[in-house]
Amino acid sequence: MFQTITHSGIFVLDQDEALDFYVGKLGFEVRADVDLGFMRWLTVGVPGDPREVLLEVPGPPAMSEEAAAQVRDSLTKGALGLAFILSTDDCHKTYEELRGKGVEFSQEPTEQPYGIDCALRDPFGNHIRISQPSSLSAAEIAEMVQRQGKGCN
Repeated sequence: MFQTITHSGIFVLDQDEALDFYVGKLGFEVRADVDLGFMRWLTVGVPGDPREVLLEVPGPPAMSEEAAAQVRDSLTKGALGLAFILSTDDCHKTYEELRGKGVEFSQEPTEQPYGIDCALRDPFGNHIRISQPSSLSAAEIAEMVQRQGKGCN
Protein backbone atom coordinates (compact mmCIF):
# COMPACT_ATOMS: atom_id res chain seq x y z
CA MET A 1 0.00 0.00 0.00
CA PHE A 2 2.07 3.02 1.24
CA GLN A 3 5.81 3.18 0.80
CA THR A 4 6.89 6.29 2.70
CA ILE A 5 5.98 9.77 3.86
CA THR A 6 7.45 12.22 1.36
CA HIS A 7 6.16 15.53 2.72
CA SER A 8 4.89 16.91 5.97
CA GLY A 9 3.96 20.47 6.73
CA ILE A 10 4.19 23.10 9.40
CA PHE A 11 2.63 26.52 9.61
CA VAL A 12 4.83 29.60 9.57
CA LEU A 13 3.84 33.26 9.62
CA ASP A 14 6.48 34.49 7.17
CA GLN A 15 8.10 32.21 4.59
CA ASP A 16 11.19 34.39 4.11
CA GLU A 17 11.81 34.43 7.86
CA ALA A 18 11.23 30.66 7.87
CA LEU A 19 13.91 30.25 5.17
CA ASP A 20 16.35 32.29 7.24
CA PHE A 21 15.72 30.05 10.24
CA TYR A 22 15.47 26.60 8.65
CA VAL A 23 18.14 27.09 5.97
CA GLY A 24 20.32 29.80 7.49
CA LYS A 25 20.40 28.53 11.07
CA LEU A 26 19.38 24.86 11.08
CA GLY A 27 21.20 23.99 7.83
CA PHE A 28 18.23 22.63 5.86
CA GLU A 29 18.24 23.02 2.09
CA VAL A 30 15.52 24.46 -0.14
CA ARG A 31 13.83 21.72 -2.16
CA ALA A 32 11.10 23.74 -3.88
CA ASP A 33 10.19 27.41 -4.00
CA VAL A 34 7.38 27.88 -6.48
CA ASP A 35 4.85 30.70 -6.83
CA LEU A 36 1.59 28.93 -7.66
CA GLY A 37 -0.32 32.20 -7.84
CA PHE A 38 -2.70 31.29 -5.04
CA MET A 39 0.16 30.29 -2.71
CA ARG A 40 3.91 29.85 -2.48
CA TRP A 41 4.91 26.17 -2.38
CA LEU A 42 8.04 26.27 -0.23
CA THR A 43 9.67 23.08 0.97
CA VAL A 44 12.91 22.42 2.82
CA GLY A 45 14.69 19.28 3.93
CA VAL A 46 17.68 17.94 5.79
CA PRO A 47 20.57 17.39 3.34
CA GLY A 48 20.75 13.71 2.39
CA ASP A 49 17.19 12.94 3.57
CA PRO A 50 14.55 12.79 0.81
CA ARG A 51 11.67 13.93 3.06
CA GLU A 52 10.45 17.49 2.68
CA VAL A 53 8.76 19.92 5.05
CA LEU A 54 6.24 22.35 3.58
CA LEU A 55 6.53 25.80 5.18
CA GLU A 56 2.93 26.92 4.79
CA VAL A 57 1.34 30.25 5.68
CA PRO A 58 -2.12 29.63 7.16
CA GLY A 59 -4.85 31.04 4.95
CA PRO A 60 -6.75 30.60 1.72
CA PRO A 61 -7.16 28.45 -0.28
CA ALA A 62 -6.64 25.73 2.34
CA MET A 63 -8.67 27.49 5.04
CA SER A 64 -10.86 30.49 5.64
CA GLU A 65 -9.37 33.71 6.99
CA GLU A 66 -11.23 33.07 10.27
CA ALA A 67 -9.68 29.62 10.62
CA ALA A 68 -6.27 31.02 9.61
CA ALA A 69 -6.50 33.60 12.41
CA GLN A 70 -7.17 30.79 14.90
CA VAL A 71 -4.21 28.79 13.58
CA ARG A 72 -1.91 31.86 13.79
CA ASP A 73 -3.03 32.45 17.37
CA SER A 74 -2.46 28.82 18.36
CA LEU A 75 0.89 28.74 16.58
CA THR A 76 2.29 31.82 18.33
CA LYS A 77 1.18 30.39 21.69
CA GLY A 78 3.09 27.17 20.96
CA ALA A 79 -0.16 25.23 21.12
CA LEU A 80 0.16 23.18 17.91
CA GLY A 81 2.33 20.47 19.48
CA LEU A 82 5.47 18.83 18.19
CA ALA A 83 6.45 19.76 14.64
CA PHE A 84 9.19 17.14 14.28
CA ILE A 85 12.27 15.53 15.84
CA LEU A 86 15.69 15.84 14.22
CA SER A 87 18.35 13.21 14.88
CA THR A 88 22.02 13.90 15.43
CA ASP A 89 25.13 11.92 16.36
CA ASP A 90 26.14 14.49 19.00
CA CYS A 91 23.33 16.42 20.70
CA HIS A 92 25.67 18.52 22.86
CA LYS A 93 27.77 19.63 19.86
CA THR A 94 24.67 20.39 17.75
CA TYR A 95 23.18 22.38 20.64
CA GLU A 96 26.35 24.49 20.98
CA GLU A 97 26.65 25.06 17.21
CA LEU A 98 23.02 26.20 16.95
CA ARG A 99 23.27 28.41 20.03
CA GLY A 100 26.27 30.04 18.34
CA LYS A 101 23.99 30.84 15.39
CA GLY A 102 21.44 32.50 17.68
CA VAL A 103 18.96 29.63 18.01
CA GLU A 104 17.10 29.87 21.32
CA PHE A 105 16.42 26.61 23.15
CA SER A 106 13.60 25.82 25.56
CA GLN A 107 15.48 22.81 26.97
CA GLU A 108 19.20 22.08 27.16
CA PRO A 109 20.53 18.62 26.24
CA THR A 110 19.13 16.16 28.76
CA GLU A 111 19.90 12.49 29.34
CA GLN A 112 16.80 10.38 28.69
CA PRO A 113 16.32 6.59 28.62
CA TYR A 114 16.10 6.80 24.81
CA GLY A 115 19.20 9.00 24.40
CA ILE A 116 20.06 12.68 24.77
CA ASP A 117 17.72 15.36 23.52
CA CYS A 118 16.99 19.06 23.69
CA ALA A 119 14.17 21.32 22.56
CA LEU A 120 13.65 24.60 20.74
CA ARG A 121 10.88 26.59 19.16
CA ASP A 122 11.15 28.16 15.74
CA PRO A 123 10.43 31.91 15.41
CA PHE A 124 6.72 31.16 14.97
CA GLY A 125 6.13 28.79 17.89
CA ASN A 126 6.63 25.33 16.36
CA HIS A 127 8.15 22.84 18.81
CA ILE A 128 11.24 20.98 17.53
CA ARG A 129 13.30 18.40 19.37
CA ILE A 130 16.84 17.31 18.57
CA SER A 131 17.68 13.76 19.61
CA GLN A 132 20.83 11.69 19.87
CA PRO A 133 19.34 8.19 20.02
CA SER A 134 20.60 5.68 22.55
CA SER A 135 22.43 2.58 21.37
CA LEU A 136 20.01 0.50 23.47
CA SER A 137 17.32 -1.57 21.81
CA ALA A 138 13.66 -0.63 22.19
CA ALA A 139 13.18 -3.58 24.58
CA GLU A 140 16.12 -2.45 26.74
CA ILE A 141 14.76 1.11 26.85
CA ALA A 142 11.28 -0.15 27.80
CA GLU A 143 12.77 -2.26 30.59
CA MET A 144 14.78 0.71 31.88
CA VAL A 145 11.74 2.99 31.87
CA GLN A 146 9.69 0.35 33.64
CA ARG A 147 12.38 -0.05 36.34
CA GLN A 148 12.56 3.72 36.82
CA GLY A 149 8.80 3.88 37.16
CA LYS A 150 8.98 1.35 40.01
CA GLY A 151 11.72 3.30 41.77
CA CYS A 152 14.46 0.80 40.90
CA ASN A 153 17.74 1.82 39.29
